[in-house]
Amino acid sequence: MAALCHKILTTYFSKLEYFYLFFIKDILFILATGFIFRYILSKNEKRNISIFEKLKSTNEEIKESNEKYDIVAKATSDTIWDWKIQEDSINWNKGIESVFGYNPADVGKTSKWWFDKIHPEDSIRMSIKLYSFIEQKTEKWQDQYRFRCADGTYKYVLDRGFLLKDENGRAIRMIGAIQDITKQKEEEQRLKLLETVITQSKDSILITEANSTDRKIPKIVYVNPAFSHMSGYLSHEIIGKSPNIFKGPKSDSEELKKLLRAIKNKEECLIETISYTKKKEEYWVRFSMIPIFNNEENISHWISIQRDITDEKKLETEKEHLIRELTQNNKDLKQFSYITSHNLRAPLSNLIGLLNLIEDITVENPELQEILSGFTKSTHLLNETINDLVKVIIIKDNPSMQKEEVSLKEVFENVFSQLSFQIELHKPIIKLKFDRVPLLNTNKAYIESILLNLLTNSIKYKSENRKLKISITAEQIDHKAVLTFKDNGIGIDLERNGDKVFGLYQRFHNYPDSKGLGLYLVKSQVETMGGTISIESEVNKGTTFIITFKN
Repeated sequence: MAALCHKILTTYFSKLEYFYLFFIKDILFILATGFIFRYILSKNEKRNISIFEKLKSTNEEIKESNEKYDIVAKATSDTIWDWKIQEDSINWNKGIESVFGYNPADVGKTSKWWFDKIHPEDSIRMSIKLYSFIEQKTEKWQDQYRFRCADGTYKYVLDRGFLLKDENGRAIRMIGAIQDITKQKEEEQRLKLLETVITQSKDSILITEANSTDRKIPKIVYVNPAFSHMSGYLSHEIIGKSPNIFKGPKSDSEELKKLLRAIKNKEECLIETISYTKKKEEYWVRFSMIPIFNNEENISHWISIQRDITDEKKLETEKEHLIRELTQNNKDLKQFSYITSHNLRAPLSNLIGLLNLIEDITVENPELQEILSGFTKSTHLLNETINDLVKVIIIKDNPSMQKEEVSLKEVFENVFSQLSFQIELHKPIIKLKFDRVPLLNTNKAYIESILLNLLTNSIKYKSENRKLKISITAEQIDHKAVLTFKDNGIGIDLERNGDKVFGLYQRFHNYPDSKGLGLYLVKSQVETMGGTISIESEVNKGTTFIITFKN
């Protein structure tokens, strides 16, 4: 610029005397220009330094903010999302991987990926609510829904968002945090279920404080509707009071002391006592107290479950009264049986002896002869009945018989020898199989009597249309011996007589020598030895008896 000005001036002012003047002017001009530019550069430098300091401060703030953001994200385990609404671009932090298991490479960058992961039952509701929020341009939004994890399962989440708007008020960006509340939801559902159980329970439930004073049950803090129904007290009338108010003149003081001791020792307790309603009406209650411990293993509350057992107590009283009556009746019947069996035997024996003497006397009168014959027959039948009664009394009077190891083979040899005449007469086909249970731990006389009665019945009630076949087997199953006695006789109609088969003096066929005592004796003897007996039978096909003993 100095050279240019000098050239112009020298062109118009070419006189020599002005040369030095122009030279000094040029130097001054150069210095002045330098100072001006230096001033301008100094201003620019200060402005640049100021801008640099501001940028540096801003960067530090951003860095600090990012660090805080990362720390908060880690501390809360929330999944942070940043949605640029106009561009439909969404970014996720590491929570999408740590909470939901998604690989960052698989995470979509649009809102569609987000909405696709919402449970179908929640998706429409959540979408409508979210877009309605954006249209209304409210700043804060939150909602709960189910979000699908990478493994296909769903988690309950609480999603909260903050809306950013431009200077025209248009929604341009939304930032939010998704919190996993699955455990809280499950706990909430569990508590709702427990609340439903408690409120709908037919049993009275009350909850008390942890500590008691003045030797009283702790104060009530909650009662369910069943309690009000049972006691007559409404919840607001009883909360804050001790259950001691239900105690009355007939309450069992020992049971209440037992309850107080359990509370003092922090133990569970169950008592039964008489309680009183709001109207002072008595009712029996089964009262339990259960301690509830907190995480520090300290009792936080007591829960009590109460049940009205008034009807149960009445039935129990009636049952005890009935048992006493039955016991007395059994004693009376037993005494009567002894009188019948023992006191009648002597005169009956005398009567039989006199009848035997009369047989040696010739009676000419045919009518008298017929009368004596009938009298003799009736006397012998009465004697047999009394003998049968004596057998039953002997069995019932000896509930625990001595047991020993008995050979089934020897028992059947004795039975066959006693029935040799009938066996020889009817020649039944008898199959025996005792190799699996050669020895039986039982009473020898009883097992012999049982088999004698069953074998006699098989021969007595054989079918006239086929050869009599009898099968007797013994098997060991676990610790039990199972004796099966089967024949192909005329059988029994169990549909009509199933409940009478083992009854006393029950007869199902019109046989003249049938007394209806054999099966009753068999069942009595089996049960006396601790066994069981069952029957399977079909008319004209046969009968099977299954006897089970502990062995």
